[in-house]
Amino acid sequence: MAVVVWVVEGTWPACVDAARAHAPEDAEVVLLHVTGHDAADAAHGAFAGLLGRGHPERDPGTRVEHLAAASAESLLQAAAERLGRPCARVERTGRVEREVVAATEGADLLVLARDGDRARLGPHSLGPASRFVVDHAACPLLLVWPEPAPDLTTMPPPPPHHR
Repeated sequence: MAVVVWVVEGTWPACVDAARAHAPEDAEVVLLHVTGHDAADAAHGAFAGLLGRGHPERDPGTRVEHLAAASAESLLQAAAERLGRPCARVERTGRVEREVVAATEGADLLVLARDGDRARLGPHSLGPASRFVVDHAACPLLLVWPEPAPDLTTMPPPPPHHR
């Protein structure tokens, strides 16, 4: 069995704990982190447009890319330690939702956490990237709450035409 655990800042401990609890001991676990291009692209663009044409050595986008890579490596290391068993660590860069979906090819399970409005039940408990992954992943999903789930009274009412 191949299990992909999507490691995201803020919610990764719940995903790792779910993998420990639900993936068989002999499962091949892949800890996946995806870094989006947004911050580095913004820094590159600001530099090119305003500050430093002709001085690529001053481009802050390169520094942002290095910081993102170091942060991802640190996060994956912490996740591997929490998992407490052999695993692969994969860092991808690109459009987050598409990279996660691509990483599920051939997997038997993807573990991910809710990343939207976690104060109430309902569709808004998933952010846009997670919603895309839930809709397009090529394998079954284990969707976890990063903290205890909200009370059932927080569930939104049904639309008027369904009452």
